[in-house]
Amino acid sequence: MIGISKLYCGTVEPSDALRYGRESGKLPSHLLQFSADKKPVVVWNTTRRCNLKCVHCYAHARDEVFAGELTTEEGKAVLDDLAAFGAPVVLFSGGEPLVRPDLVQLAEYAVAKGMRAVISTNGTLIDSKIAAQLKKVGLSYVGISLDGMEEVNDRFRGVKGSFKRAMDGIKACQDAGIKVGLRFTMNRLNGGEIPGIFDLLEKHQIPRVCFYHLVYAGRGSNLMKEDLSHEETRSAVDLIIDRTADLHARGHAKEVLTVDNHADGPYVYLRMLREKSPRAAEVLELLKMNEGNNSGRGIGCISWDGSIHADQFWRHYSFGNVRERKFSEIWTDLSNPLMKKLKNKKEYVEGRCAQCRWLDVCGGNFRVRAEAATGDLWACDPACYLTDEEIA
Repeated sequence: MIGISKLYCGTVEPSDALRYGRESGKLPSHLLQFSADKKPVVVWNTTRRCNLKCVHCYAHARDEVFAGELTTEEGKAVLDDLAAFGAPVVLFSGGEPLVRPDLVQLAEYAVAKGMRAVISTNGTLIDSKIAAQLKKVGLSYVGISLDGMEEVNDRFRGVKGSFKRAMDGIKACQDAGIKVGLRFTMNRLNGGEIPGIFDLLEKHQIPRVCFYHLVYAGRGSNLMKEDLSHEETRSAVDLIIDRTADLHARGHAKEVLTVDNHADGPYVYLRMLREKSPRAAEVLELLKMNEGNNSGRGIGCISWDGSIHADQFWRHYSFGNVRERKFSEIWTDLSNPLMKKLKNKKEYVEGRCAQCRWLDVCGGNFRVRAEAATGDLWACDPACYLTDEEIA
């Protein structure tokens, strides 16, 4: 996760994170990516069921009941363990998490245990009643997925009317006083929609947006050929930077992040060097605190059936199951060779990654994407768009 507004627009300085000792449990949400202990943010895919049919769904979600999902009581036991372990955030995802009738109850339980609870949703099931309940239990944030304006989004989501219903969900959250933001997955089929997303932020006073790079997992693997080329990616990131800076300059500051391609960090820094920004050195310091991709270390995933994964895209490999052992025990058990390597994967990456001067900043980028594209877990991430000159 690369905070474009934090870095390029200077909304965060290194001293902001250092003031809290860089401890996950003490850092406010907007500084959590700069923690030193990297206590894992845990994505809990509470269900595989979903009311939409998104073409890029990493979970292969469908609108049907799946057997074996964790019960409410099993979920509470998981949350007990995560809280005791020091996980700062639990992100309730799916499928569509709001199809679970106990979602609000689970979010309330997580907050009561001292964790920040957020949800990742398509937004179509949020009405004023649900929004009021989420506000009452202390939910920190609602991330609503949109992949373009109405026509493009509904095509991606596979259900006509999903855009309008998602916008209704955004309005319901705003009316209830819940922080809400957008999530957008970039590819060639919707790259032209990025300006429209920025227009939505301004028009509807939405404070936050995350632009996700495509990860080749689940149904997203079918879009591998539709991933942005390196030049297209550079253009998209430049556009995101430019529009973010424009909003800030006009007094409409938004929190803008890019996710799932940590080459974005060096790219922002190198652009600031070319522009002779006096803040470039501070940005490099923040990027080193961020440490790039943290799958298997600073982020983890619990699946609907209790399986534990390095992140939400890594479903083909499980380290164990919370029904058999606690998450905290599995996460710290380095007898598993892959878990041990992921804790310091910079020692194992190969090719360009091994010689790259930005390895400490990028962390070797996405191993899942490298494996999906090449069959080799430790090969270079094909989505890295930095040139040989830029990494030398």
